[in-house]
Amino acid sequence: MADLSNIKHIVVLMLENRSFDNVFGYLRPADADFDGLKGINSFLNYGQNNSTGVAPWPTQPGIDSSRMPSPDPGESFQDIKQQIYGGAPAVPLMGGFIQNYLSKGGQANDIMHCFAPEELPALSLLANSFAVSDRWFASAPCQTWPNRFFVHTGTANGYTNNTLNGFPFQMQTIFNELEGIVPWKIYFHDFPQTALLSRLWPYFSNFRLVDEFVKDAAAGQLPGYSFIEPMYFPDSGLPNDMHPPHDVQLADTLVAKVYNAVRASPNWTSTLLVIVFDEHGGCYDHVAPPPAVRPDARPGPDFNFDTFGVRVPAVLISPYTSATILRPKGATPFDHTSIIRTVRNCFGIPGPLSAREAAAPDLSCALNDGFDINRGPASIEIPASAPDAAVLDAALTRPVNNLQDLLQLVANSLKPLADNSSVAQHLQDLTTSPISAPLVKPTAGDAGANVREIMQAIMARFAASARANTATTTTTIYRGH
Repeated sequence: MADLSNIKHIVVLMLENRSFDNVFGYLRPADADFDGLKGINSFLNYGQNNSTGVAPWPTQPGIDSSRMPSPDPGESFQDIKQQIYGGAPAVPLMGGFIQNYLSKGGQANDIMHCFAPEELPALSLLANSFAVSDRWFASAPCQTWPNRFFVHTGTANGYTNNTLNGFPFQMQTIFNELEGIVPWKIYFHDFPQTALLSRLWPYFSNFRLVDEFVKDAAAGQLPGYSFIEPMYFPDSGLPNDMHPPHDVQLADTLVAKVYNAVRASPNWTSTLLVIVFDEHGGCYDHVAPPPAVRPDARPGPDFNFDTFGVRVPAVLISPYTSATILRPKGATPFDHTSIIRTVRNCFGIPGPLSAREAAAPDLSCALNDGFDINRGPASIEIPASAPDAAVLDAALTRPVNNLQDLLQLVANSLKPLADNSSVAQHLQDLTTSPISAPLVKPTAGDAGANVREIMQAIMARFAASARANTATTTTTIYRGH
C-alpha cells in the first residue's frame, strides 16, 4: 500500500459529456462490486414516461455508433431534472431520458445505447488495468461550466447552466492556492475553458498547448499539477472532447496519447493520472444521484446544490494502483471536488475552497498496492488515421454549437489581454461592460481558427512578460523535480 506522499505529480484529463453507463456500463458483468449494465435484464424505470420504452443496449455488429447519440442530448439543468426525475420530481427514478431526448428530436433507441468495451479500447484497457470508479458523480445536475467550476473552485457559485451572465467568473481556484508553492500548468488544444476564471488571467504563462505536455513528460519536467483540456473545435482534425455527437474514438486516442506520455515519462514513478468526464451530457445512466453537501450559501434557480449530478466515468492510474473497482471508504461518493482535495492533501496546501470540498473523499485509496514500475501496458497502440476530407469539411462548415459559440465570445472578450491591457484594467472594463456581442464566427472552423489565434497571442504576451521577470519563488513544500 502507498499513500499520497509517494505522489509528486497529479495529472487530470477531463473529457466531455458522457455518463458512466454510456462509457463503462458493459465493461464487465454487473454485480455487487460493479454497478454496470452487463447481465442485468430488468430495468423498471427506463422510459417510464413514454410508451415506447427501450432497454439499455450495447452496440450490435455492423453498427457504427462512434457518433451516438446524435443529435446532442439535452444538458441544461431543466433537461437533467427531467432525465433524473421524469414526472415524479421528488423521486430520482432515472426514467426521463427517453422523454427528454424525444423532445430534442432524437430517437428513443439512440439515447439508451451504451458502448461496448472494444469500441473504446484505450479507456477500457486502462479501466481493467488500473482503478475504475463506479461511484464518481458529476458535482451537480448541471451543464458543463458549473461542473468544471467545481473541479477548479469547489463550487459553481450558484450557476446551473453555461451562461455569460456571471462572466468574468471571479471565484478562487486551486491553481491560485498552488501558485508560488507547487508548479502547475493547464494544457489545451484550442481554447481552455479554465480561461473563464478571471483569477487565472495573471498566470496565462502557465497555459500551454497540449504538445508541450508530451514534451514535459518526456523530459521528466511535469509540474506538480497538470490539467488537460481536449479539442473543442475542428481544424486539421476533428474535436476529441467526446461531446456528442463527436467521434468517441478520437477521444479514446487522446486518452492513449496522454497515458503513453505519462507511462514513458521519468515522472511515471511518482505520478497519479486521473481521467474523468465533466458531466453526463444527457447520456443514460441508471444510478440515482445521492444527496450532497452544499458548497456554499449561493442558491441556483430552484436548486440549492444539495444533490450530485449523474455518474460519470473515472479511471485512476499510477504505478501504485492495481486493478480494482474504486469506491470511497465512507458514504460520500467521489465528485470533482475530490480532485481538489487530493491535490491539497498531496502537497500540504491548507483549505478548503468550499464545504463540498471539505466533505469530499480524496483519491488516496487508488494507491492500493506496492510500487510496480511495470504496472499496466507499456504503451497503447494509437491507430494511424486521418479524417475523411468530406467529414472534415462538413465539421468545419457546420454552424457552431452552443458551447463553441460561448467559447468564442469569451475568447474575443479576452483579446485586449493579447495587447497592452492590464489584467486589472480589463477585469474592471468587463465588470462595468459585460459581454453583449452577437455571434462572432458562424461556422465551427472559422470560430476555432479565431479562438486559437487569440489564445496563442495572449500566451505569447504573457510568456514574454514572464521571461522579462526572472524572479522566482522557491519553496520547501513541493517534493517534485
